[in-house]
Amino acid sequence: MVYHMDIATLVVEALKFIFPAYCANAAPVLGGGGLSMDFGKKFLDGKPVFGAHKTFRGFFFGLGIGIGVGIVECLLFGYPLLFSLLTPLGALLGDLAGAFLKRRLNLAPGSLLPIVDQTDFVVGALLFSLFLNLVTTELAIVVLLITPPIHLFTNFVAYKLKLKKNPW
Repeated sequence: MVYHMDIATLVVEALKFIFPAYCANAAPVLGGGGLSMDFGKKFLDGKPVFGAHKTFRGFFFGLGIGIGVGIVECLLFGYPLLFSLLTPLGALLGDLAGAFLKRRLNLAPGSLLPIVDQTDFVVGALLFSLFLNLVTTELAIVVLLITPPIHLFTNFVAYKLKLKKNPW
């Protein structure tokens, strides 16, 4: 017999699961800057690898925040300790993959690439956490469905607070 959660419970579980990734993805806006992760180098196509907005300070700040949130969740919800590293790391690497794709498409840092901008980091977090056996198909689908509106709303708030240059 397969147990299925009601939708409200599934949304709560999805939010609990993905919250360290959300925090890791959002934190570089507050603590980023400095040396770019691609050292200003170009890829084989002559375009920046990631762009100037992806910095070591932002990456490690986001990773630290995500790990901290993840550790709290491990203590509260009984997730394995590795969860606290894998979800934020996956989120940040997923975001870098999105930046890499945007540079290949000639999109400037900060420009909008719908769907990719809202999901690259959660796809990374989901992929990195797969072997922990915490992710069901239902949970992954709910995470992918709830993230775009949450991402757009939080980015709009950051824009209004003058933390971001664009509302996306």
